[in-house]
Amino acid sequence: MARVLIIDDDLFTRETLRRVFEGEGYHVSLAENGVDGVGLFHREQTDLIITDILMPEKDGLESISELRAKVPDLPIIAISGGGKSGSLEFLQVARELGADEVMRKPLAIRRLLDIAARLIGQRRDRDSS
Repeated sequence: MARVLIIDDDLFTRETLRRVFEGEGYHVSLAENGVDGVGLFHREQTDLIITDILMPEKDGLESISELRAKVPDLPIIAISGGGKSGSLEFLQVARELGADEVMRKPLAIRRLLDIAARLIGQRRDRDSS
């Protein structure tokens, strides 16, 4: 069973994604900010990270940079609604920092699930080679 870590400061988003991914058979861990998320990553095996960008304590951009430096092939999906400004420039920066995919909120759930399955499958294929 693949393990997904969801990092988002919005409780509704975290819980919705948890229910969706668990419904597809994934094991899901949750964190409400980058500090907690990176810490949880170090304690639990993770096959995929989905992280919001704009969060308190440690944002998604910092988290992506830190995680990518430690595990270069870890699949990461960055998500954002652009915050109060509505700017989606953060998603482009996330891609430049190493996010494999970026998605704008509100999320297209079926597309998110398809991307997650593809990224996890690609990593497993590389690991078995």
